[in-house]
Order: sequence, then C-alpha cells, then structure tokens
Amino acid sequence: MIILFYLLMCFIFGTTFLAIKIGVDAGIPPFFGAGLRFFSAGFLLFLFMRWKDKVSLKILFRKELFFTGVGLTFGTFATLYWAEQYVSSGVAAVLSATGPMMILIISSLLLKQKTSHTSMIGCMIGLAGVVVLILPSISLNVHFLWIMGCLAIVVGEVFYASGTIYTKQVKEKIVASPLVLNAVQMMHGGFLLLLLSLITEKVQPSSLIHTASIGSLLYLIIIGSMVGHSLYYWLVTKTDPVFPSTWLYISPLIAVGLGVTFYQEEMTWYTGIGAATILLGTILVNYPALQSLLWKKTLSQKG
Repeated sequence: MIILFYLLMCFIFGTTFLAIKIGVDAGIPPFFGAGLRFFSAGFLLFLFMRWKDKVSLKILFRKELFFTGVGLTFGTFATLYWAEQYVSSGVAAVLSATGPMMILIISSLLLKQKTSHTSMIGCMIGLAGVVVLILPSISLNVHFLWIMGCLAIVVGEVFYASGTIYTKQVKEKIVASPLVLNAVQMMHGGFLLLLLSLITEKVQPSSLIHTASIGSLLYLIIIGSMVGHSLYYWLVTKTDPVFPSTWLYISPLIAVGLGVTFYQEEMTWYTGIGAATILLGTILVNYPALQSLLWKKTLSQKG
C-alpha cells in the first residue's frame, strides 16, 4: 500500500503544477486561488470526518496543526502560486525538487540527526537531474520577476521542509486520523492565504467563471488537495519525512510530458538524460527508507 499510494501521489502532484499555471493564467489571483483551494478542501474533508463521527471540534484549536498549516500550506503555496505568474510550470516543478534537500539539511544541521551518505548523494544527483531536464528552456535573457519567482519557490521549500519534519512530531502528540490532521492544517493554511489575498489582492468575480478557472479549482481542490495531500500526510506518518517528499523529483518528468503532449514542446536528449538522472537520485534518496520498511516487513512476517 505504501508503494501504491506513493506512486499515485507522485502522479497527482506532478499534474498540479500545470493546473496551478492554468488557473493563474486564467486570471485567478494567486493567493485567493491557493486559499480557496486549500480551505475548501480542508473544510470538505473535515465535514466528512465529522459526519463519520471521527473528529471533535476541539482539534481545530490545536496550535500544532496551525503551525503545520503555516509550513505545509501557507508558506509553501503562497510562494508557489505567486511565482507561477512569472515562471513556467516546468521550472516551478524543478525548483520544488529542492524540498528533499532542504529536509536533509534541516534534519542534519539544525536537528543534528544522522543522515546517510546515500540519501545526501541521491539528493545531489536528483537536483542535478532536474537542472539538466529543464536547462534547454532557460533563457539567458532573464527577467527580474523571473528571478524573484525562482527565489520565492526556494523560500517556499524551506517552509515545506520545516512543515514536513514538524508533521512527524504532530502525529506523536495528537491521536487522530491522517485525514483529519491534513484537513485541519489545510483549513488553517487556506484561511491565512485568503487573509493575505484580502490584504493584497483585488478579486474580480469574472475571473472565476471561465471554464479554465473552474476546471483548475475543482481539480486542485478535489484531486490535488483532498486526495493528493491526504496521501502525502499518510505517507509521512507511516514512513519518514524524506521518503514521501521525493515525489518532487518525479514531478518534472510529468511536467515535461504534459508540455510535450499539450503544448508541442520539443523532446530533446537533455530530457532523456535528466529523466534517467532524476530516477537514479530518487532511488538513492529512497533507499534507506525503503530498506528499513522492507526489513520491518520481513521481521513481521517471520514473527
């Protein structure tokens, strides 16, 4: 189930970069679009769990889930949505691949946790792979806002890494379903995004009634957030922060595939080398976690 859910999560998250881009290009203000997506998804999930009598309203006031929402939802997606006004979905996916490296850096340098050499090498190889993958599309005539968008995504990955690591601690403190924890943190993060939108953006109702806008929002709310982020949260609680975060190495492959299929983008030998390098990096990063999981499974079967 872990491998199956991991692959499904990788596919879903790999498509969300283009879905975000479509919504932003259709005129949805970035903070408003992100806030509406996550608050709606979290609220619907929470209502479902309440209907199943699986959660108490008291959990909405747990500060741990508020901080999780700040990291995993607010900080990560405020920067990503804003940046996709100026960078392509492929570049956004590439820069988001710095997430696992940020996790390892925070874990090893700040939290003083031991990190395997294999994982560190895998992160470096995977990051090199996504650079090779996208290199042909990067122009030397770089616009200032393009640079700011790239930097914003990298800053967002620091939030993402911090939220991912903190999630493991939250699970130990709060006894609740991963669906509930995910729903509440999305509501907190979504509310903060909507508040930011209220302060900084002017929402035009006409921008929300286009087919592209509606399709983007529905896909991101239902598939991207309710399904994808619930799978991610479940994997973090069942494995470790690094293993599920390595979907960020797979997303550029999907982004390039979508570009070739729907926008007739050229497939070059850079793409093949980048894809192979990314897969190698993913295997190396995942190896310690997979080895541990397989070892535990073997011991349980013997027991």
